[in-house]
Amino acid sequence: MSNAIAGVGTQFRRWSGTAWVKQAEITTISGPNMTREIIDVTSLDSIGGYREKIPGFRDGGTIQLGMNFTNETYEQMKADYDSDDLQSYEIVLPDDDTTTIEFTGLVTDLPIEIVGDDKISSNVTINISGEVVVNKGSGSGSN
Repeated sequence: MSNAIAGVGTQFRRWSGTAWVKQAEITTISGPNMTREIIDVTSLDSIGGYREKIPGFRDGGTIQLGMNFTNETYEQMKADYDSDDLQSYEIVLPDDDTTTIEFTGLVTDLPIEIVGDDKISSNVTINISGEVVVNKGSGSGSN
C-alpha cells in the first residue's frame, strides 16, 4: 500500500505577527524549488583527469501560488509585495504528521489574469530568503 498523500487539504499560511493566517482560494502550490551551487576547484594536478568540486551556496528558490482572485488574499499579497520586509510563510500538508514547510521571502511577482469565460486568477511568486525548514509533526496549529 502506498504512503502517498493527495494535495487536497493543503494550506498556505502567512505569519501575521501573532498567529498563522490561512490564505484563501489557493489552487496550486509549486515549490520550493531549492538549488545548490557547485564550485569547480579542478587544478592541473587533479588526479585521474576528473574534475573536483566543492559545495557552494544553497538557494531556497521560489514558491509559485496559483489562486482564485479574492480581494482579501490579493490585498494581503499586494501588501507583502509593497513591503521591503521579509514575510514568514508556511505550507501545511494534509498528512497524518501535519508536516509544515516554513520559509521567509518576498513577493516578487503579482499578476492578475482575467479571461472572459473563466475565473479571475493570480499566480504569485515568492522569492525565498534563507533556509526552507520542514517540520514533521510539530504543526504550528490549525486555523
